[in-house]
Amino acid sequence: MTWLRTPRVFLAPGVVLILVAIGGRFTLDRAGYTDLAWVDLRVIGLLVALAVLIVDIARRPSVPVAGPRREGWLVATVLFFLFQIASGLWAPAASRVGPQTVDLVLMGALVVAFYLYAVGDPETVLRTAFLLFYLAALVFALAALFVNGPGEQGRYSAFGGGPNVFVRIEILGIISAIALALFRRRLWPLLATPLFGLAAVLSGSRAGLLAGAAVGAVALFKIRRRLHPGAIAGALAFVAAAVVTITVFAPPAFTSLFQERFVEQTVQQRYLSDRTDIWAAAWQLAVDHPIAGAGLDGFYGLIGVNQFVEYPHNYVLGVAAEGGLIGIGLLTASVLLWATTVRRGGHRPRLTGLAVAAAVFVGLSSLFSGDYYDSRLAWLFAAMAAAAAVVPVPAGRLEEVPA
Repeated sequence: MTWLRTPRVFLAPGVVLILVAIGGRFTLDRAGYTDLAWVDLRVIGLLVALAVLIVDIARRPSVPVAGPRREGWLVATVLFFLFQIASGLWAPAASRVGPQTVDLVLMGALVVAFYLYAVGDPETVLRTAFLLFYLAALVFALAALFVNGPGEQGRYSAFGGGPNVFVRIEILGIISAIALALFRRRLWPLLATPLFGLAAVLSGSRAGLLAGAAVGAVALFKIRRRLHPGAIAGALAFVAAAVVTITVFAPPAFTSLFQERFVEQTVQQRYLSDRTDIWAAAWQLAVDHPIAGAGLDGFYGLIGVNQFVEYPHNYVLGVAAEGGLIGIGLLTASVLLWATTVRRGGHRPRLTGLAVAAAVFVGLSSLFSGDYYDSRLAWLFAAMAAAAAVVPVPAGRLEEVPA
């Protein structure tokens, strides 16, 4: 009962931060208020979250620190974001430096805020995060199926986020369902996974589905020695039931979308949405500006503005093209330091592993679609994974047994 009166962390900062992260870019003109198009709800939401977070940090009980935490990854990440912002100084005239700077400032603030929030109580924060992403995936899936419907290409999405954002929410919903099932030792969270899988396929995002399959395959490989025949049989039965459920209840557009998008375009025509041409242009830009890159949004300012391409559709190539070797070096340093921090799961192997899986999934997806701000969920789960790894388990709680 003491925890109920004085919780280690407040719930409010996490809820607001996750809403800001999931909501993406949302200005009031998208809600029909064209005169208020300049109002960015992300800024308002983040300011509210930071205010509550400051109160939360100030009233947290004082806990002695066992030793210095490994937070070099966070320093490198902040330096990386600052360099990207500074690169706007040498960006081409046609670059959209202002909006991109706002995106990077908000993303950097979100990463730092999530980490500061999570170190207060990693178990509570991550369990709450997975629950909220589970609910978000459920809301997004129902909205896509019964409200928004298919878009011009027959692909499904919800709330104006686009199919590539939509598939990330749905796959994160599957990861969250697995996490909740492990936390609660109940199977009911898994009942929604057929819906999430159906919605993910209806997004038509081949890269997102491939990234999800890759993360799932690696996870199964890591736990292969702990799999029991009964568990394998139960999983296969559940998958078979899920396939039958999807086949029976899927909308009529499912068959045509699957046939056209995944069979005809991908297998027969080998259509990659012009990704190879876009990546080749980004690579050439990196070669032409090897040290500090072409500057923030330089790809659009030099190439995309003429070819009607918004961004390179590859996070690493985008950093190389617009940040050069300096940008790639800072990004590499932050990733390597983070990987060292979360290696073997630290103090909470299972919790850390689930957050790492979510971060890696979004990171892999970012190699095929999205701009800098679209990678925010990867950075946020990375921050929570690092917090779970470095914060010691408080006295009175059983230390987690490695999964």
